[in-house]
Amino acid sequence: MDLLNTLVEKGLRRELPTREEALAVLATSDDDLLEVVAAAGKVRRQWFGRRVKLNYLVNLKSGLCPEDCSYCSQRLGSTAEILKYTWLKPEEASKAAAAGVAGGAKRVCLVASGRGPTDRDVDRVSRTIEAIKEQNEDVEVCACLGLLSNGQAERLRAAGADAYNHNLNTSEGTYGDITTTHTYADRVDTVRQAQAAGLSACSGLIAGMGESDADLVDVVFSLRALDPDSVPVNFLIPFEGTPLAKEWNLTPQRCLRILAMARFVCPDVEVRLAGGREVHLRSMQPLALHLVNSIFLGDYLTSEGQEGKADLEMIADAGFEVEGAGTTTLPEHRAGGCGPCGGAESEQAVSVQAGADAALSDRTAVAAGEDPSDPSTGNDPAARRDLVAVRRRGAGTDLAPNA
Repeated sequence: MDLLNTLVEKGLRRELPTREEALAVLATSDDDLLEVVAAAGKVRRQWFGRRVKLNYLVNLKSGLCPEDCSYCSQRLGSTAEILKYTWLKPEEASKAAAAGVAGGAKRVCLVASGRGPTDRDVDRVSRTIEAIKEQNEDVEVCACLGLLSNGQAERLRAAGADAYNHNLNTSEGTYGDITTTHTYADRVDTVRQAQAAGLSACSGLIAGMGESDADLVDVVFSLRALDPDSVPVNFLIPFEGTPLAKEWNLTPQRCLRILAMARFVCPDVEVRLAGGREVHLRSMQPLALHLVNSIFLGDYLTSEGQEGKADLEMIADAGFEVEGAGTTTLPEHRAGGCGPCGGAESEQAVSVQAGADAALSDRTAVAAGEDPSDPSTGNDPAARRDLVAVRRRGAGTDLAPNA
């Protein structure tokens, strides 16, 4: 397929695909799926070999968030029956992190619900980072605390944080349909604050919220312009008790096409398979390892993932290897701070115009045979609801974590 040959050549050169090429990946048929995976896999192996980086989530403060993000079980007004607890003590968080590190995790991600941290919260998280680093000197620590205020990123960096996560989640054009209590620009500003403070930026998306192909391309192109070091790709977990509980729009095949598109647009960036992989990829998770070079080990913030042992077995059975602590994740040219992947494009060059592509997106969705009104192309909510398991172990409980 000429399209795939072109995309592989561009990926090996770190060259940005066109929007039309990215949309065409999402429009490929299921008959072509293995060719798409194989092509994107060539790009993945060029920059990351067969290594898989493991990351481990620790939910420092769960539930009772004042923000109204429609996808989130911790949102204002959520009736999802999740764990709710206030801040873990530094020693509790360090113990939870140690379980992930023992399971093979190279990075620990410290997450707290809320709009953003107070200065007191930053002090608390700083003590937690220090406690984790005392026990595991080589582990990477990423903080995810919401919108940052001036100076907070610098304080986290001084405490030993290596990275900061703040996802864009969806396209700028549709952001207001998902969240009203803050803006897309607020999120972009927080990522830039983290970068300016010398933290490795982590920013990604959530697929499956009813967005169009054009929206998916928009947000991935925006991420490339923002130039984070890691791009987590989440698939919506439709929690009962949230506004998006009925959004079962994804098939395993569509998830793989989304991951392939992200890899072609961000060829030398850590693309991470994140929340929802068990729910939507299911038995096709091993194929995703040919596209991503990073996954979360074990459970997520408020939902359970597959057993950590099963994750490790899946990686080995698929012919991949867990990335060791002494290995640098990013290719040398990115680890050395060369700037945006591809090196030449400006934000203007990769700016997105969702409206102009709406008609094209509709045509490509039809070409892919993915009419959202046709239940045969998605998941039956009644049949799939049992796949969403609320986390009842690990942080905030007396039960051992899944790692």
